[in-house]
Amino acid sequence: MCTASSGQSRRSSDSSRVPAARRAVLRTVDRVPIEAVYEPCTAGFPRDSGGGGGTAIVLAHGFTGSAERPAVRRAARVFAQRAAVVTFSFRGHGGSGGRSTVGDREVFDLAAAVTWARSLGHERVVTVGFSMGGSVVLRHAALHRGRTDACTDAVASVSAPARWYYRGTAPMRRLHWVVTRPAGRLVGRYGLHTRIHHREWDPVPLSPVESVPLIAPTPLLVVHGDRDPYFPLDHPRMLAAAAATTAGAGPAELWLEPGMGHAENAADEALLARIAEWLTAGERGRADIRR
Repeated sequence: MCTASSGQSRRSSDSSRVPAARRAVLRTVDRVPIEAVYEPCTAGFPRDSGGGGGTAIVLAHGFTGSAERPAVRRAARVFAQRAAVVTFSFRGHGGSGGRSTVGDREVFDLAAAVTWARSLGHERVVTVGFSMGGSVVLRHAALHRGRTDACTDAVASVSAPARWYYRGTAPMRRLHWVVTRPAGRLVGRYGLHTRIHHREWDPVPLSPVESVPLIAPTPLLVVHGDRDPYFPLDHPRMLAAAAATTAGAGPAELWLEPGMGHAENAADEALLARIAEWLTAGERGRADIRR
């Protein structure tokens, strides 16, 4: 489990020092500028010791999204009722620099956002990702476990793939055309406002399902709609089952949402509120959150 330094805990316990809403341009370890937005908890500080007051939720959007997209802003508003929220645009998206690597180097973007949230004094920083962002939060949690500056205290992955190169649905075949073909990348740039890198992965990054066993003991929630047009239900089930391969960890918590489609656009406010409650709950309280 990730724990902030004692200095961070002291800062976040003082409600007068909680920062106001602000915007920033963050720099990743590979020097890509990332636009980010910080919003304090609208419920006020501090809340109960199990969550809320000392917690910041870092939200990772899906492919072709950005910090300013309406679905991301809606999610941020719901999350801000329970915790401070950091939203940001992945590389190649919105006002951030660079080009999208569709889930590979985006881990650096998320790490920069998590580090920023910790630098603002939050004793707990948790992550939630949608679709591509859902795969990124899994890989980030696996690769940064134990690093007090950039680790996460809980992870929620929504509508994420379990494995790379999946082409089993028509939407995913269209997405592969956008990413891998020159004409597709032009559509991405001018039609979807997303700048996509032309290079293939080399090496292929750790897949989401390979990442999950490395996350324990950090709490993990997997959320997926039963009408997701991109990834069928074998993807979330694979992710949840993969947690059981870690000795003593047990399976991840899995919510299969009836009637839900794909990612942040399909997540209604009731579901977003439940996810926020799960992320900000203590270990005992988390088990009481139900559909």
